[in-house]
Amino acid sequence: MSRRGLLSAAAASGFGLIAQKALGETIDFHVAGGPSTRPYTTTFPEKGRMVLQRNRPPWLETPFDVFDKGVFTPNNQHFVSWHWATFPTSVDLNSFALKVHGQVERPLSLSLQELMRDLPRFEIAAVSQCAGNSRLYANPRIAGAQWANGSMSNALYTGVRLKDVLDKAGVKAGAGHVLFAGLDDPVLPEAPRFVKSLAVDHARDGEVMLAFAMNGEQLPMLNGFPLKLIVPGWSAVYWIKMLNDIEITDRPDPSVWTTRSYRVPDTANYTVEPEKADFKLIPITRNVPRSFVTNLKPGDTVKAGAPQLVRGIAFGGDKGVAAVDLSLDGGRTWQPTVLGRDEGTYSFRQWQTTVALPTRGTHALTVRCTNTDKVMQPMQRVWNPGGYLQNQVETVEVVAA
Repeated sequence: MSRRGLLSAAAASGFGLIAQKALGETIDFHVAGGPSTRPYTTTFPEKGRMVLQRNRPPWLETPFDVFDKGVFTPNNQHFVSWHWATFPTSVDLNSFALKVHGQVERPLSLSLQELMRDLPRFEIAAVSQCAGNSRLYANPRIAGAQWANGSMSNALYTGVRLKDVLDKAGVKAGAGHVLFAGLDDPVLPEAPRFVKSLAVDHARDGEVMLAFAMNGEQLPMLNGFPLKLIVPGWSAVYWIKMLNDIEITDRPDPSVWTTRSYRVPDTANYTVEPEKADFKLIPITRNVPRSFVTNLKPGDTVKAGAPQLVRGIAFGGDKGVAAVDLSLDGGRTWQPTVLGRDEGTYSFRQWQTTVALPTRGTHALTVRCTNTDKVMQPMQRVWNPGGYLQNQVETVEVVAA
């Protein structure tokens, strides 16, 4: 992927009004407590077949069968989530600039071409997961985007290290935080601009990056073209799209998006009882371990007594995948699975094993991931008022016949 080729393709990027039409085809997730049927759509620019959650701002979910085709999610089926509906539908690279300012020795205004030309290139594989992924399955149901398990995607990102950008600007002594914002504007003047922040030490860890490409192609417009902040191992709420503003400050982030929104209980597995109201809240930061069966879906029929391949994906949250285990008896006993190729600490990793279901009838397949920090998915269902960071073990019921 050459700089000339990327910039040539980027010069033509953009689209008109975002599509608002869905296909006649729908999917029913069969979840009690509220509506759970969603339409499919293929009418959004640069996107293939997606589950439509909302038109404006666009929320597009990756169909779950995509995750069985490989650990890297195709760009045209990478999930989409925006906070404001007023982001640009085209970007002029002749005028686009990334501004770096605040507590720095040398304020910068960098074009995409300058970033690609003047700084070392960096690549990393990482899972982007919405903090509210799987909120649809909360019991009792919770307000907010009713994502099933598809507001997550994995890609190999190409760009430059944030550390190199900050070093080019020269962070002043005493600066402690870095604030990030993009080209999306609030719908109303009094509404807060969407910003997120990282501690300076985290921002300079050599893994946080500014991506201009994913999976060997330019970023899709709906996924943040021309520049996207990548925070490996952390929730996608930090992955600012259409990034154009970096401010280094000596004070903590005062924005509503940190002080009031995207917060979870400071409890084990971020879980509280639904009726409880008196608990401390902390900002969402790191992802947590998750694993899924991908080659079988609920209600599938398999042959009793015959060898049956069970396959899926896992990721360790903010660490690597150490083990994935499968249970056929509700978690009383577990058997190890074979892990596939390791694409990096923050990537999906495929796993598989072969089982034989000896008797006819319904059998539950429960899968559990343990990361390299020995953090294991909990058996009990995660519940909090925001429906965030759900990572309880997943169970697929199949029928042996």
